[in-house]
Amino acid sequence: MAHYKLTINGRGYEADVEPDTPLLWVLRDSLGLVGTKFGCGIAQCGACTVHLNGKAIKACSFPVSGVGSNKVTTIEGLSENGDHPVQQAWKEVDVAQCGYCQTGQIMTATALLSQYPHPTNEQIESAMQGNICRCGSYHKIREAVVLASTKMK
Repeated sequence: MAHYKLTINGRGYEADVEPDTPLLWVLRDSLGLVGTKFGCGIAQCGACTVHLNGKAIKACSFPVSGVGSNKVTTIEGLSENGDHPVQQAWKEVDVAQCGYCQTGQIMTATALLSQYPHPTNEQIESAMQGNICRCGSYHKIREAVVLASTKMK
């Protein structure tokens, strides 16, 4: 076991876990931050997407030892009240059906919009392709990303 000091959503956390423990399980099991979802465990579905210094990563395959002094943001850290522009756009477009993949979709979209404030359809497709929606809400997801781009400051 190793001792890790982590900055998550702007707060300090500590965890005693094995170095190869996926960040997902540290977040969910050790720290009680359960907004990040487990989907496949092999970084293919995107349900576990979080930000590491603003970049979207798959927490199910990212070892906690790789975090270091970097800042992690989970869905809980986007906004206190669910009023982040991407979250607002998701609600306005009524994207979610079952909703399971949506935290990962939102985190990926937010990282995309921080890099490309007004992305092209090709940029949206490229960024979002690592997130699977079993309900097939891809058209609404794309629509929400475009709407969110108009809401971002």
